[in-house]
Amino acid sequence: HTVLVLSGKGGVGKSTFSALLAHGLAADETKQVALLDIDICGPSIPKMMGLEGEQVHQSGSGWSPVYVEENLGVMSVGFLLSSPDDAVIWRGPKKNGLIKQFLRDVDWGEVDYLIVDTPPGTSDEHLSIVQYLSATHIDGAVIVTTPQEVSLQDVRKEISFCRKVKLPIIGVVENMSGFVCPKCKNESQIFPPTTGGAEKMCQNLSVSLLGKVPLDPQIGKSCDRGQSFLAEAPESPATLSYRSIIQRIQEYCEQHHLQEEKIM
Repeated sequence: HTVLVLSGKGGVGKSTFSALLAHGLAADETKQVALLDIDICGPSIPKMMGLEGEQVHQSGSGWSPVYVEENLGVMSVGFLLSSPDDAVIWRGPKKNGLIKQFLRDVDWGEVDYLIVDTPPGTSDEHLSIVQYLSATHIDGAVIVTTPQEVSLQDVRKEISFCRKVKLPIIGVVENMSGFVCPKCKNESQIFPPTTGGAEKMCQNLSVSLLGKVPLDPQIGKSCDRGQSFLAEAPESPATLSYRSIIQRIQEYCEQHHLQEEKIM
């Protein structure tokens, strides 16, 4: 199953979601999960997966992914830089060439899920990954947003992009949806949904809302330490929300697979 994680907006939590989706799927030890980071200019997956400073090894069958667990492999341009602070200053064709290489030359072995973390926007990298993967059937895209209109404005463009390139939309995840104070338990809207948030947008555009994830400071701390937030805070409302979203994505992929088999 191939799942792209997209958003028209930067900073809404795509990489965090991709990392936690990979961790959540890999919790089932019978499943082999691959996480591919095609955010060429801002690769944050190595840090979030606790793999900073790792190098890619070349073998006879191509590049070997870097493994977090036996059943969770990761590939990112971050592993090819001499320092995590190095800037990647490339034009489109060079980025596209690397994405093609990631898809062609990485020896993932047998994989049940390929999660692709993308940069914000609707341009080079997105067109490349959809084009290169078109022959292998992409299950669909998960679109990440935050509740405020400034974010939703760009996310609507991403939904329009998916429809134009005929990429199925699995659904939308609303990140940073409210914050419950750990001391007084009052809920605050850090990003007020002035136009009705993701829920209203999904109704208007006939897209599924997969779930809302509340803000939890522990998520950022876990990512900075390269740990899985799902394992570190199993009882957090955010973890429960993530688990429910991951289950819905799995169910969608299974159904999509059965439909494809019928068509075949």
